[in-house]
Amino acid sequence: MVNIALFGTSADPPTSAHQTILNWLSYHYDHVAVWASDNPFKSHPTSLEHRSKMLRLLIEEIARPNISLYQAFSSRRTLETVEQARQHWDSQVDLTLVIGSDLVNQMPRWYQIDKLLKQVQLLVVPRPGYAIDEAGVEELRKLGADVAIADLEAPAVSSTAYRENGDTEVLTPPVEDYIHKEHLYACQDAAPSR
Repeated sequence: MVNIALFGTSADPPTSAHQTILNWLSYHYDHVAVWASDNPFKSHPTSLEHRSKMLRLLIEEIARPNISLYQAFSSRRTLETVEQARQHWDSQVDLTLVIGSDLVNQMPRWYQIDKLLKQVQLLVVPRPGYAIDEAGVEELRKLGADVAIADLEAPAVSSTAYRENGDTEVLTPPVEDYIHKEHLYACQDAAPSR
């Protein structure tokens, strides 16, 4: 059975933490499917098209053959994404949906969560500043989730740190170059370059 990790992210912009997670997933799954998405619980200052292009740059820099961008999977409803992934691959694959620990308490409000959790396993990636909420994980299990916690320590960086503070240390050089070339964030003018 082929094990596929499904990793959708708002990536506004994608950071070195995203890169660390993707690299880790590439060693634990046969294939890693990645896409930029709009989270209906967040606002996104940058277009999906730009976020997808930056994510592609991040993936190319990792240079692992089992990580690919599947931008066509992007949907505001994760259930629709999983259904597209099921159509793309046959039923002889195991799909694992990868989420950050910050989304554990949000997930029970997702569109048709019961139906979604019947189609995927769930991998929760710890995020610095968002402790694993055991009660939230237990609620997901009661909804039918097969939940695992990733043994991974991602860097304590975030897209928000860049957008709000212009902290370029959170970015990889190709993503930073793309942001400057496209003039994507107001903070880039105030942020010191590497």
